Amino acid sequence: MDRRTDVTVEELLRRHAPQVLGALVRRYGHFDQAEDSVQEALIAAAGQWPGDGVPDNPRGWLIRVASRRLTDRLRSDEARRRREETAAALTPADAFVAPPPGEDPSGTGRAPSEDDTLTLLFLCCHPALSPAAQIALTLRAVGGLTTAEIARAHLVPEATMAQRISRAKRTLRGTRFRRPDAEDRDRRLAAVLQVLYLIFNEGYTATAGPDLHRTDLAREAIRLTRAVRRLLPHEGRVTGLLALMVLTEARAPARTGPDGELVPLDAQDRALWDRTAIAEGTALAEEALAQGPVGDYQLQAAVAALHDEAERPEDTDWPQILALYDLLVRRTPDPAAALGRAVAVAMVDGPRAGLAAVDALTGTVEPRFRLDAVRGHLLERAGEPAAARAAYRSAADGTLSEPEARYLRRRADRLDP
Repeated sequence: MDRRTDVTVEELLRRHAPQVLGALVRRYGHFDQAEDSVQEALIAAAGQWPGDGVPDNPRGWLIRVASRRLTDRLRSDEARRRREETAAALTPADAFVAPPPGEDPSGTGRAPSEDDTLTLLFLCCHPALSPAAQIALTLRAVGGLTTAEIARAHLVPEATMAQRISRAKRTLRGTRFRRPDAEDRDRRLAAVLQVLYLIFNEGYTATAGPDLHRTDLAREAIRLTRAVRRLLPHEGRVTGLLALMVLTEARAPARTGPDGELVPLDAQDRALWDRTAIAEGTALAEEALAQGPVGDYQLQAAVAALHDEAERPEDTDWPQILALYDLLVRRTPDPAAALGRAVAVAMVDGPRAGLAAVDALTGTVEPRFRLDAVRGHLLERAGEPAAARAAYRSAADGTLSEPEARYLRRRADRLDP
């Protein structure tokens, strides 16, 4: 047994959870009961590993415990018990033992755990599910978010989200666990990419809690997106999304100060930015634009590259960023893109023009505090401290993120008479 820190245990559990779930669903089916059994195994590991040490094969340990929990559930019904015995008889005894490094018994060129996670990802985006259910289930099963976190991200009560996830799992009951064919894959890809982007966003800027940045979620989203890109290396949307994530995450070391406080983009120490990641992300963004047709992720990646390439805030090519946002908002009615465009308008044409663009978005941007925060910044630049102070305080009251709330209140306090 390998003794490690509690933080490492948490990271291991989050990383292995989708792999373990994929292994159970591949062997037994019963997505809903498999997911419950995996959760029980994770709880057991969280209680046992910090004291006893992490097993040499954490994934194998979790699969064994989760399999026992699942078979106990299935034995309650005679017909299910017979199916379990049949499946067990057809499956080699070492099917879930991790192979030695370099071995690939699946013949796919990828580790079985990676295959299972990818298959699980596409399964959660099954066309029988509504888009909302696809996103919720994937965030739960693959991203490892809690039901409460998913509910906050979607601005719905936790009970409502729990029901949505339960219905999605029931819908998938009996669905065969297999890698989708080319037609299914293309049909589900847009949902898969949207889910991965949501997981990344929750990691990069947590919607609630004491931490601004959840590194584990952001890295998991990038890891999964890299896996999808290995599956579809010439798909511009996938390359564009990976570029956007890498370029955005490259700025993460400078986003918080010594006490965890939020540092806005124009005040960040750019020497802390990850230049290796920026070089990779820029190359990916250029490749994505060449793969065409140009879509939302490619355009957003191009915007991120322009920010990352500027050595100083005043070097930022705002006219080019505005041109890219103009293309983006013509393609999609995304309010977040429209809000980004309003900021670019302010940087090119002045804060009054930016305020007019922000006012035009009233009632369309959720969560509302994002709009209030941008309005406060532009009002401050326009020389209206009282109105800016009110906007900052309204934004602080609207966010569940403690670092964001502290930052916004400090901006408001600076403007007190």
